[in-house]
Amino acid sequence: MPVNITYSNNTKNKNLSNLILFSNEKFEIKYIKKFLSKNDFSYINDLLKTSELKKKILVFEVSSKKKIILISIKNNLSAIDVESLGAELYGRINQGKNPKYSLNSNSINSKQKNFVGHFLHGLKLKSYEFKKYKTKKDIREISINVTGTKDKFSSKDRVKFKALEEGTFFARDLVSEPGNILHPDEYVKRINLLKKDGLKITIYDKKKLKKLGMNALLGVGMGSVRGSYLVTMEWNGAKNSSKPLAFVGKGVTFDTGGYSLKPARFMEDMTYDMAGSAAVVGLMKNLALRKARVNAIGVVGLVENMVSGVAQRPGDIVKSYSGKTIEVLNTDAEGRLVLADALSFTERKFKPKFIVDLATLTGAIIVCLGSEYAGLFSNDDKLSKQILDAGKKVEEKLWRMPLHKNYDKLMNSKNADVQNINYVGGAGSTTAAQFLQRFILNKTPWAHLDIAGMAFSKYGGALNSGGATGFGVRLLNQLIEENYE
Repeated sequence: MPVNITYSNNTKNKNLSNLILFSNEKFEIKYIKKFLSKNDFSYINDLLKTSELKKKILVFEVSSKKKIILISIKNNLSAIDVESLGAELYGRINQGKNPKYSLNSNSINSKQKNFVGHFLHGLKLKSYEFKKYKTKKDIREISINVTGTKDKFSSKDRVKFKALEEGTFFARDLVSEPGNILHPDEYVKRINLLKKDGLKITIYDKKKLKKLGMNALLGVGMGSVRGSYLVTMEWNGAKNSSKPLAFVGKGVTFDTGGYSLKPARFMEDMTYDMAGSAAVVGLMKNLALRKARVNAIGVVGLVENMVSGVAQRPGDIVKSYSGKTIEVLNTDAEGRLVLADALSFTERKFKPKFIVDLATLTGAIIVCLGSEYAGLFSNDDKLSKQILDAGKKVEEKLWRMPLHKNYDKLMNSKNADVQNINYVGGAGSTTAAQFLQRFILNKTPWAHLDIAGMAFSKYGGALNSGGATGFGVRLLNQLIEENYE
């Protein structure tokens, strides 16, 4: 349900319908007595004596037309704690027809900067729904009027929150689209629209990719009637000509597995095999909207992995953009082929400060980490720490996994420079990352995020209500904001 936020300083009318107030963690409401009518205070005070106070949010039905919501807060809440609290509130108020609330900021007693901003940011992130193809439209809307003079945040901060929400929602929209709608040709059109936000967009189609020698990427899309593309998005927001930060995403809009065909069960979920690219696109949109003071490059490889008479076969050998040859032993290990060309191209053309790639790369990472952590593989300890720290602050958690030269022997090919799968068995995610590392040619600091378990949630998480999560947008924005602006 969409959320509409308005702001005013009016706190005099204590009989406004549906009040949102904040108390200390013990729900001692004497401190907020002045924000309640005498009758409401007496009513709630009596009910609190018998209420379950272990909950963070208590809802009191004062009348058939009025609710008073009390939210307990600690003094040491972090920004993500506040956002999670806002998301939790959404679950409690997402009912009824066009509910309206008044949130009194003067009742807040917290040291967390931009408390209201983070609180509403979490609420909005949780409110996302993808109902584009529902024939019966739900046009309900939650309205929240923020009153009071405390914890005011600037128009600049509002722009930053809104940009991050729009970037995250754009990523979620892309992942949520079905494969027959968001094929590579359509995806390119949607990225191209971001020019209006200030991004420089360059599109490399099949003809240009063939000329560049990107045969690893092109091989994956051979079986599709759709095009194959590499798209670059440039944002130059720094006042100097510093090296850009580079972000690379896997964009397989639908993955049948090719001739190494996937089982039919759950193949419909392979519409989100482009979630890595969606995170990069959403991040770049966010950076442009908030006018980030940084130079950044987004690169996505967009293909569709289908089966046809001209599709790539197991056993084929292709020459990558880097010049290295790859033996394709399994056509379902296709994402690493797309990334191999994209990584080498990004490093060679843009000479970035670092490269972070995101991909729903392996099922093995889900076996290892489930849907709680993404896998992090890196050749650089400093970059790894920065990403891990950023992930903790926005609740997009990662766990660092090993890379080691001894894994290389599992990916060495008898017929080419490298093979695209480890047929010995084991270490599926690590050998995939080890494969990618071979295409970082100049020792550029690099991190690979395997987000297969994080891109889509069947049941919902702290800041999403199920479906596409947009994992990576907020993580990488935090990385940039904290370390490079």
